[in-house]
Amino acid sequence: MSAGATPSGTPRAGAAGAVLVEARDLVLAHGRQIALESSSFRVPLGGVTAVIGPNGSGKSTLLQAIAGVLEPASGTLTVLGGSVRENRRRISYVMQSVVFPVGTPMTVRDVVRMGRYPAAGWLRPFSRADRAAVSEAMAQMKVTDLAGRHLDELSGGQRQRVYVAQGLAQGHEVLMLDEPMTGLDITSARTIDRIIHAETAHGHSVVLTTHDLDEARAADHVILVHGRVVASGPPEQVMTRANLEAVYGLGSLHGPAPSAGETGPSGTDVPLLVDPDCTVEAHQEREQSGQIP
Repeated sequence: MSAGATPSGTPRAGAAGAVLVEARDLVLAHGRQIALESSSFRVPLGGVTAVIGPNGSGKSTLLQAIAGVLEPASGTLTVLGGSVRENRRRISYVMQSVVFPVGTPMTVRDVVRMGRYPAAGWLRPFSRADRAAVSEAMAQMKVTDLAGRHLDELSGGQRQRVYVAQGLAQGHEVLMLDEPMTGLDITSARTIDRIIHAETAHGHSVVLTTHDLDEARAADHVILVHGRVVASGPPEQVMTRANLEAVYGLGSLHGPAPSAGETGPSGTDVPLLVDPDCTVEAHQEREQSGQIP
């Protein structure tokens, strides 16, 4: 076994040239409706990958395919060096919203425990390790004090933290989050942001969708989507004004360009750009929470 591989043969996070996702001529569809036209791209293993694009551009659909929820219509898609099907248990996918029937008698602890079902099964009694994983995930997301409450008693931010806790409780190497920060209170946003950094520090890969271009610019890798993958690579290569204006439309990117000789955020020569689908309130909340420098 090489020094850059796991016992299963998968390259370790941080290994030179290690690939998390590779797509070739990938086409995704919902029934007869094409959601993502033929696209080829790679995503490196480790770090944070941000998927950006306007509403309806195919961001969530792409996450679904990588997570194994949606089968490709055509083309090939490999994850962690193999098929999505054989690696699904190594991926934890947290959807943007989860709908439970009103009045469903499910407590916070019940929901988080569901994260262990892929490994433990629905009928096998939980082991000490299963119970420890649930307790740790709840503590990480600061929902332990909510354990006995029902979902319909929680705020939107609290519910989102519970869903992320469910994802953390599942043994995983890849954490996928669909717009995890949208509409959250400052406490919930800070908690989830801290978890994202903790995941990468532990060698896990994080893939998330976002409308916050500052958040995307802070990622290690960016995928720009607009009915197809327009660009994929480091933020400074993908998030050029030409690419963003081509995707979002001229005049939809706000914020004054820096004067000659000045630089934009984070020392780049790119001016502040804002996804028009990211509300002013959401952007202000991110600034107040300290997630935007």
